[in-house]
Amino acid sequence: MTLRSSISTPEGKRRYVRRLFATIADRYDFITGFLSYGQDRRWKRRLIALADIQPADRVLDLACGTGDLLFAAAATARQAVGLDITHRMLQLAKQRQRAEVVTGDMLALPFGAARFHVVTTGYGLRNVPDLPAALAEIHRVLAPGGRLLSLDFNRPENPIVRGAYLAYLSVVGSALGLALHGDPDTYRYIPESIRLYPGARGVAQLLERAGFAHVRAIPLLGGFMAIHTATKAPRSGSGP
Repeated sequence: MTLRSSISTPEGKRRYVRRLFATIADRYDFITGFLSYGQDRRWKRRLIALADIQPADRVLDLACGTGDLLFAAAATARQAVGLDITHRMLQLAKQRQRAEVVTGDMLALPFGAARFHVVTTGYGLRNVPDLPAALAEIHRVLAPGGRLLSLDFNRPENPIVRGAYLAYLSVVGSALGLALHGDPDTYRYIPESIRLYPGARGVAQLLERAGFAHVRAIPLLGGFMAIHTATKAPRSGSGP
């Protein structure tokens, strides 16, 4: 079975992503820095600035990985919780800094409704096997007026640009996978996942369908990356 066919169904993608991130956890920070040309930390700082986290806020960082966004949020928020499906990622995060972390699935968040004021995620939405279901879960756990911020790869709309971009990522990913893991398919997952991803415009439309308001897609790296921001509409009919 090819990589593309392996991730073409929700259940197939679920299984593949779980195996993949368990494999690459110890190389994750290096890879995100390498593939972002060293810009990953700067993009995450921008996301945190856009989140405008307040001292009374409760923050949930999804697909928290080794903790970059989680730790940045925890510096200000009343509470910051990180969730990741890969237990090894959470072990690495806790080695860096004390943190409140939970092993869990973005499609079934183990939190009550309206629990958090801010939800952040870095490279999380592209990897879920059912994006509308994940957005519904995020909407559920956000308090009215709460903010969602997501950093991820974009899927260029121009077919020529998109083809060149995905070809480049395939070549680089194959070389990295072979060098670091002995398997050229390891990081070829990134361009293959982008092929199936709706891109910045499509994600914005899904956010609006999920009930979010004030949706924005902020381009980064000439549009090859994007930060999405969105707000859960406050309850209507509330008075003074």
